[in-house]
Amino acid sequence: MSDSLSFDVAIIGAGPGGYVAAIRCAQLGLKTALIDKRSSLGGTCLNVGCIPSKALLHTSEHFAFAKKHAAENGISLGSVELDLGTVLSKKDKVVSQLTGGVDMLVKKRGIERFTGAAVLQEDKSILVQGPDGDQRVQATSTILATGSAPVELPFLPFDGDKVVSSDEAIAFGSVPDKLVVIGAGAIGLELGSVWSRYGSDVTVVEFLPKIAAGYDDDVSRHLERSLKKQGLTVHTNAKLTGTREEKGQLIALVDKKGKELELPADKILVAVGRKPYSEGLGLGNVGLATNEKGQVETNARFETAVPGIYAIGDLIAGPMLAHKAEEEGVALAELLASKAGHVNYDVIPNVIYTEPEVAGVGLTETEAKEKGVEIAVGKFPLSANGRALATDATDGFAKIVADAKTDRILGAQIIGRNASEMIAEVVTHMEYGGSAEDLARTVHAHPTISESIKEAGLAVSNSAIHSL
Repeated sequence: MSDSLSFDVAIIGAGPGGYVAAIRCAQLGLKTALIDKRSSLGGTCLNVGCIPSKALLHTSEHFAFAKKHAAENGISLGSVELDLGTVLSKKDKVVSQLTGGVDMLVKKRGIERFTGAAVLQEDKSILVQGPDGDQRVQATSTILATGSAPVELPFLPFDGDKVVSSDEAIAFGSVPDKLVVIGAGAIGLELGSVWSRYGSDVTVVEFLPKIAAGYDDDVSRHLERSLKKQGLTVHTNAKLTGTREEKGQLIALVDKKGKELELPADKILVAVGRKPYSEGLGLGNVGLATNEKGQVETNARFETAVPGIYAIGDLIAGPMLAHKAEEEGVALAELLASKAGHVNYDVIPNVIYTEPEVAGVGLTETEAKEKGVEIAVGKFPLSANGRALATDATDGFAKIVADAKTDRILGAQIIGRNASEMIAEVVTHMEYGGSAEDLARTVHAHPTISESIKEAGLAVSNSAIHSL
């Protein structure tokens, strides 16, 4: 083992939280080390999560348009066939380009990379067990950014073939005839949509009474109707109880309100959530333990119970979102450099990248009512938006939730094409405490789908122009 190497900051985990923290630390003049098991940077998000899934969503949307909607738009294409190998190669190229870009940024900032499994030692140094031998890293501050892993059902472990996580579901070698998806959150609905567009018979099984559980009922109902029109079968109030095999065919056994359903499946995608990942990290060596949720507990400055050791991202409390981890990485880097790092957790947007997309921020209408807040709600249908009509994007609506007394925006939900892009406008207004009137008086280019956000803002005070 080589001699110990000393740094101001050592970061374990090179996902969105870790590599962003490393770059910001380096920008602020801190000598920084970045450690990850993978040889490519970017963690789950860039390698097997956010980015490859969006590449597949994009390609599958093109395929679905060519197959089902081109003719009605006056485009004659003849036979439309899927070349899945090219699809996956394109996805891999996108991943390689992005991970390579992050690698270049890290190198240009003078950040020292270590590839291998990181294990905390009793003296708070880090043993990096890499392919070329062990190395020891010392740092004044250590940031734990090890992310999360898919949750496995105890009675149905992943086998990487028939029972899979999202890691495998972004790389099926062929389109499964029948795909059963367990879990109707973002991952399940997105990947279910991908394979449905490519020709798979997709059935989604959700334990809760509705899909997209973090959104208001009107949004969830609308999304469910849209997905069913696209060919997905959706079972809510349904629970996977086990599987059996019949003549080589896997059968998913599902209890739906006391009635047993038998769902044939070539693949079962288990997408019931993710859990903090700290396996093999050596937390006990430094006196740290995880809570009942598997999280490392921190205070508002991301400090753990052990001085000099910090944690961010999916490993700590809060939504498991890449952009949340990034903001925490930046904030912590600034705190370590004696600056005023801060994350506004009230304005972290959440997105489901189906078609239509679903995006939300702040309080839902339901949450606001449960808190006893007197609210005013403005809603605008995309069917009344000119650009949406012109581009076959009328499926959805925008909704603004405001404080009835102060008009301050408390939250928003959008279901529609490019909702993931449009939500940023509402986040911006909420960041400075803006009102629905501020949103309504913001000039929007015409014709754009984003005008629906303006109209929803107007609707809070019953002033919408293009709807009753």
